[in-house]
Amino acid sequence: MYFSRLFFLLILICSFNVSAVKVEQSVLSAYAKHSQFIDIKISPSGDYIASTSRNDEGVISLTVLDLNKNEIISVTRGKGNESVSTFTWLNEERLLLTMAREVGSFELPRPTGELIAMDANGKRKVILTGPRSKTGDIRFSSIIDILPTEPDQVLIYSVEWTASEPYLDLYRMKVTTGRKRSLGRVPMRVYKGSGVAVYTNKTGEPLAAQGIDPNRGNKAVLMARLSVDDDWKVILETNQYEGSFTPLKFIDNETLIGLSDLETDTQSIATLNIRTKKHTVLASHNEADLTPVFSVKTGQADEIVAGAYEYDEVGIVFLDDVDDPANQALIKSLMGTFKNQNVRVTSSTYDNKTMILSVSSANTPQKFYVYDNEKRKLSVLTASKPWLKSSLVPKTQIITYKNRDGDLLTGLLTLPKDKSTNLPLILLPHGGPHGVQDSIANLNSDVKVLSSHGYAVFQPNYRGSGGYGRSFLTSGFKNWGTSMIDDMTDGTRTLIKQGIVDKTRMCVYGGSYGGYAALQSVIREPELYKCTIGFVGVYDLDLMYTEGDIKENESGTNYLDTVLPTGNARIAQSPVHNVDKIKVPVFIIQGEEDVRVPKEHAFKLRDELKKRNMPFEWMMKSGEGHGFYKPENNIERWTEMLDFLDKHIGK
Repeated sequence: MYFSRLFFLLILICSFNVSAVKVEQSVLSAYAKHSQFIDIKISPSGDYIASTSRNDEGVISLTVLDLNKNEIISVTRGKGNESVSTFTWLNEERLLLTMAREVGSFELPRPTGELIAMDANGKRKVILTGPRSKTGDIRFSSIIDILPTEPDQVLIYSVEWTASEPYLDLYRMKVTTGRKRSLGRVPMRVYKGSGVAVYTNKTGEPLAAQGIDPNRGNKAVLMARLSVDDDWKVILETNQYEGSFTPLKFIDNETLIGLSDLETDTQSIATLNIRTKKHTVLASHNEADLTPVFSVKTGQADEIVAGAYEYDEVGIVFLDDVDDPANQALIKSLMGTFKNQNVRVTSSTYDNKTMILSVSSANTPQKFYVYDNEKRKLSVLTASKPWLKSSLVPKTQIITYKNRDGDLLTGLLTLPKDKSTNLPLILLPHGGPHGVQDSIANLNSDVKVLSSHGYAVFQPNYRGSGGYGRSFLTSGFKNWGTSMIDDMTDGTRTLIKQGIVDKTRMCVYGGSYGGYAALQSVIREPELYKCTIGFVGVYDLDLMYTEGDIKENESGTNYLDTVLPTGNARIAQSPVHNVDKIKVPVFIIQGEEDVRVPKEHAFKLRDELKKRNMPFEWMMKSGEGHGFYKPENNIERWTEMLDFLDKHIGK
């Protein structure tokens, strides 16, 4: 009865926020439509459920359901182009919200820096921080920790927007009024791209902070103290690409547990004592990086009990010194039920009797489940895209292959339904490029659209990608247009040898760095592919130093200096300087408002093609950034892409 009531109330959200979805709609519309449900969390006592959902205009609102009354008790929307970004249950009756502005499918939503608190019923809403708060402070604020022993307060940090050298100021803040009490300052400058984070002990005291310092060559600096009365001291300073430790939480007042490659090439689960500086590896995998798996106690993520990895499959490594058979049994059960999928506990009641799970994969649109811990019962709550049926989604699998250097690489291969040989192929390299991984846990709409249209799609995790250790990551530095491209080519040739794809019908498509790789692939392998599509791509490596937001701060220029080739090699690896080598038709797609890879890249490539009377097609969309956001623009983009591909390699 309980689960039926939940499902019914979520249907109400659907009818409240989103127009009814037609049973018969085109594949393009199904994938272009934004996810309806973003996140769902149960309140500490289990009386309420809150969910963020998106309407047809793309605006994300927060809806709260009273499970006892079977009714929606509040709906909160942003103003203008703002949407609700994140939300947290502070206690049984009160929520904390953050707001953001979405600017493109490849860019993360941009937080406004304001914190907003309200009751579950939508009343007593207070803008706690930012220019629209009572104090009108021109600051960016973010929550650090909820204080379990003081449910009317939270720990936050705040940064002055206008300061030339901003620092993190720490406060305890009342969630009913916004009144703050200063807890001092972390002596660490906060720059764009520095990613400073603060860590607390179990009583909510801020005892550690870490960030990237551009003045020290983008070194990761960890500062800590044994008590709030002590001065901050530098505990560890490392080059982030030569081994580093990233804290996750304190396990006692002087020991941090986190992700580390100080003693291993891959990312391990390890501890670091801030007093003795002793570093201890708890779990690692020889080939793949680990990500933390937490137990859930008293409604919160508690102890790290294992590390998850993705290599030739999604797997898990349990920590030897953790004695928690109940949680281990639950994790093993969920891993077995949802093989090769990403399972996340979004929330839990204080007594841990009821949990909300988010489950996603490359083959299944995100679904939310209710898990009854006492009855060991799992029930479907809803899906992020209820109209997209898993049975109709082309299946993606992890594959492995060897490159010309003899290294074993992984990638994703998606085939059209009921076809497996002699297929036309789209090589689709991911963007980033460094630290990004094409994962079996993530559904890629581009991939599914192309495969639904009859194309095999190959997503290689080439050198420089994330998830496979530091050496693999850094082996891509300076090699954007050479060995990284060769890894993609070697995967394509493997599929040819296996008879999966037709070597006479292959094209390349990608976005951001993937757009760069799409052009560089047909330059480096002029006889292999029949066409190429660059979407918001980088085409002139020198231009990255003069245009776009990466070069706007020292951290960004340090990154470019680290990863890009120099001198003649940079020219040799820039598509705009090698257009003469292109022998196939080109399709250039660009967002006019892109600040990551500005339109100047697209214009320069177009001009070079024009000079030589070379065939190309063009799409420039106003109001779009680094990736298209509006469903109608993505439908148009896919329609023209499919026409272009059909013309050159057929279905």
